[in-house]
Amino acid sequence: MKATQPVNSGNNNKPRIAIVPGDPSGIGPELIAKLLQDEEVLTAANIVLVGDEHLWRRGAKQAQTDIKINSITADELSTQFGLCHLPLNTINEEDVKIAEVTVTSGTTSLRCLDKALDLAQSAAVDGVLFAPFNKSAMTSAGLNAEDEHRYMARYLGFKGYHSEINVLDSMMTTRVTSHIGLKHVAENITEDGIILAVELAESTLKRAGKNHPSIAVAALNPHAGDNGKFGREEIDIITPAIEQCQNRQMNVTGPWPSDTVFLKAKRGEVDAVVTMYHDQGQIAIKLLGFERGVTVAGGLPIPVATPAHGTAFDIAGQNKANVSATRQAFDLLVKMATTYRNERLACS
Repeated sequence: MKATQPVNSGNNNKPRIAIVPGDPSGIGPELIAKLLQDEEVLTAANIVLVGDEHLWRRGAKQAQTDIKINSITADELSTQFGLCHLPLNTINEEDVKIAEVTVTSGTTSLRCLDKALDLAQSAAVDGVLFAPFNKSAMTSAGLNAEDEHRYMARYLGFKGYHSEINVLDSMMTTRVTSHIGLKHVAENITEDGIILAVELAESTLKRAGKNHPSIAVAALNPHAGDNGKFGREEIDIITPAIEQCQNRQMNVTGPWPSDTVFLKAKRGEVDAVVTMYHDQGQIAIKLLGFERGVTVAGGLPIPVATPAHGTAFDIAGQNKANVSATRQAFDLLVKMATTYRNERLACS
């Protein structure tokens, strides 16, 4: 592959973003090919594509476009700006099976992600964008974690609090509980858990450029418990947690009934909603804008983002993939990576 622009056409003042193709059996390579056709994307950051060359060629072919980039070694990365490619050898071209869950696709997903995380840990890049992964394929290839977010934390050796964050346009959600059965939600809601979810929302919003974000905390029970009639979690746990946050000068309100709190978010009255369980936030976000949703690996020491939708095997290889969520993920990641880069440089 050859460069679409001179090798050093970018500049060192912009963040450098590593982009991973996602599961090669899905729409990931096509999405990235479409993303790179936008001149605003190419001028917003220095970009390094991490992965097998034939995957990027395949994505360009699927998108009926062309990607011509400069292939480099890891040692050359610090001197290269604009768009470049760090080639890997993780999967044979003939082993890519479109719209199929395979161990080989899961393996390439993990190895490309590993390399991007290595680059981020060494400060060679300022953020990581990955196209959609297939959890079944990754699990068969040795994911050995609840999801890719837990995998990344373990790979980075990060022991602090972290959780998946969902973003739609200017709206953000964090969770007190996540991938657990609904019958276990109430017993896992604690004051500390709520405070951590609020802190995660605030710190992520600040990294994305919001100086004093407004955060609403959702109730657990119908009508926010109706003064204890439908449950005491709001009285005994959620309200005390909110008061602790307010005492720390955080702009937090609630608990708000979950059937109305997202109306406040939709109207722009709050920047984030802290939900008590997975679907409480996910249903609202996906109904409001499934094709624009973004997932952020909140709490990790490096910025990581991805489109919130999946690998879409039903349309893989057909040039039908909508790039909107990937573009939203890229734009948000650039903001976060810029803040992260500036903070890192200030401490160096």
